[in-house]
Amino acid sequence: MPVIVWDAETGTRRVVQMRWGFPAPRAWRRPRPIHARAETVDAKDPFRKPFHGGQRGIVVFRTFNEGEEVVKPSGKTETRQWTVDPRDGQPRGFAFVWNRFTLPDLPVPMLACVMVTVNANQLIRRTIKPLEDDPRMPAILEDDAWSTWLGEDNPSPAAARAVLKTMEGVNWQAAPEPKKPRSRKP
Repeated sequence: MPVIVWDAETGTRRVVQMRWGFPAPRAWRRPRPIHARAETVDAKDPFRKPFHGGQRGIVVFRTFNEGEEVVKPSGKTETRQWTVDPRDGQPRGFAFVWNRFTLPDLPVPMLACVMVTVNANQLIRRTIKPLEDDPRMPAILEDDAWSTWLGEDNPSPAAARAVLKTMEGVNWQAAPEPKKPRSRKP
């Protein structure tokens, strides 16, 4: 996926292709973890070193998906996907932390990133995740926070972490995605 990063050597932003999800220690093809909590991104491994090293990026989006855990009559759970649309057509940025991984099976290092999450806003909490004890959503950066998050003016780690906030008071639309039709076997 394309991630905007700050290139300190050239003093410019650039877009770098990365894989979503850090590689699991013994099975690198399986991405795990894929999210980092804003409250601990600066203190917990495996996010602490890249966060403090300025390896922070932004992924641009117009809409995003959230999953609702639904209990079926059988008692099993499934995830129903919802699309959240800010409805203004303006691109926004999710906060990501990235790192470089040297893996024995790969000829070049892998760049991988994880999305930073915050507490869910009232819309998501009420509409999509009412049964969850600790509902989360992506950390969406305000336009004026991009340079701080990327590290363009060499902000302190505390200043970078401070831009990770729940976006409240929004007039967004959330709608469940239609179920995909089952394919019939010939």
